Amino acid sequence: MTAEAAVAVPALVLFAVALVWALMAACAQIQCVDAARAGARAAARSEPRAAAVAAARSAAPSGARVSLTRAGDLWRVRVEADTAGPGPLALTLGAEAAAPAEDTAPEGTEARGAAVPVLAPGALGVAP
Repeated sequence: MTAEAAVAVPALVLFAVALVWALMAACAQIQCVDAARAGARAAARSEPRAAAVAAARSAAPSGARVSLTRAGDLWRVRVEADTAGPGPLALTLGAEAAAPAEDTAPEGTEARGAAVPVLAPGALGVAP
């Protein structure tokens, strides 16, 4: 009985440690996804760049790297975080989210109100 316990107990402890590590990594991945979405939503609402990055960082795991880019009318937020773990078990997790910009003005300019078409006299079939 002692020989079996000497083999089984360390194997169970190793399995439990691996399970806890995997759960922590899954939790960090979910945090990265949530952080990328929060940053993309903030950027799409035309919030300042610093506010969008701050929104992403507040939801991200500690020590995460956040990048925010705009390509045309699409904001992209990438969040990367390193997981704790011994040697080869240390992973870099990441997530990316994209959201269409609510304004169509290029970055750094203010969006103007919608243009109102001006109709020529008689355009609606009514004489001037």
